[in-house]
Amino acid sequence: MLKYYLLTLLISMVPLVELRGALPFALGFGVPTLQAYILCIIGNMIPIPFIYLFARRFLEWAKDFPIIGSFCRFCLTKGEKAGEKLKEGGNGVYIALMLFVGIPLPGTGAWTGMLAASFLDMGFKKSTIAVLSGVLLAGVIVGAVAAGAFKVIGL
Repeated sequence: MLKYYLLTLLISMVPLVELRGALPFALGFGVPTLQAYILCIIGNMIPIPFIYLFARRFLEWAKDFPIIGSFCRFCLTKGEKAGEKLKEGGNGVYIALMLFVGIPLPGTGAWTGMLAASFLDMGFKKSTIAVLSGVLLAGVIVGAVAAGAFKVIGL
């Protein structure tokens, strides 16, 4: 059983798969629902500070490279312009970030949300809280869907 706990934690750290893939995996292999939910949230949140702290720094570092430099400059320019507009909007942008992360669609996870927050130069603390809230919401939605699906197929 320890193997499934560890795999659940690791799978929830993988970009694009995240909690959305790890929670059904854990439930399918018999990890208790609450423990699976907590493991998935912890695993999904472990990379978040690193993404925020290093994504923008990577773009600034790589903007002078010949092959990827133009893309990095494009991301920085667009991020700065969009960030200025968002700062005028107030705290509604953090609610939007939470909903973006919380709705379990492909490409809308914690990794993408925190990358956007980093590129847009949003505040670390509020962005992290918004992403965590979104991960909690996504976990409830995915858990309910997975539990219903497993009940239908008889697992």
